[in-house]
Amino acid sequence: MTQGTRPGAGATSAAPALEVQDLSLKIGGATILEDISFAVPAGEIVGVIGPNGAGKTTLFNLVSGVHQPTSGRVLLSGRDVTSRSITQRAVAGLGRTFQTSSVFPGLTVAENVRLAAQVTEGGAISLFRFPRSSDAATGRARELLGEVGLGRRLGVRAGDLPHGDKRKLEIAMLLATDPQVVLLDEPMAGVASGDVPELTAVIRSLHRDHGCTVLMVEHHMEVLLGLVERVAVLHFGHLLAIDTPESVMNDPTVQSAYLGESA
Repeated sequence: MTQGTRPGAGATSAAPALEVQDLSLKIGGATILEDISFAVPAGEIVGVIGPNGAGKTTLFNLVSGVHQPTSGRVLLSGRDVTSRSITQRAVAGLGRTFQTSSVFPGLTVAENVRLAAQVTEGGAISLFRFPRSSDAATGRARELLGEVGLGRRLGVRAGDLPHGDKRKLEIAMLLATDPQVVLLDEPMAGVASGDVPELTAVIRSLHRDHGCTVLMVEHHMEVLLGLVERVAVLHFGHLLAIDTPESVMNDPTVQSAYLGESA
């Protein structure tokens, strides 16, 4: 499997941006994930597919630190972060969105991104400090919101945005933290069909223009296959395949297990 590099202290030149090794999660007598291993080189975008209950969100929870694995390891640029907290992984360069919107609905669009940028700029988080136009965090927020197409909605309450714009806002908030690896958990979920092309372009920019390594769960197959370089297929907690979209979609095992076709 080809491996790439990612800038970062303590990383070796051959270290993938993200690697999971023999990752498993067992709860009671149930096996949720079992011996999942793969590596994502720096700058690659990989899609994760599988039927409901396959373990896709569980995988993201283990990688991001929401849950601890029963066994196995998670590495960022070759550094073991398995025992680190969500916050520590974020500091190490890991960002994530969730299936449900995670913006602050009572704050404006600009305030949401400014809060994320304040941490990266080295300032203390403050909802009450008046955001001057000269503030680095304010400037960064405006820049990123312009990139995702929300430059004219700075003063709008985040809770009043349509769902597609909330997804764009979440990505701007992620970018404000300067992530190296991004996990996108069903970014198109609940988004109106007319908003899908613009959101797809924002995700492409996240990958192409900001150089983020992306792992993406998405049921909108046309969108996913148009973005990713490889596809990982989960089925009942096991990794069936990880390969190019063409190879995966033509794999008889995948067709039988995921697409419901005869092998």
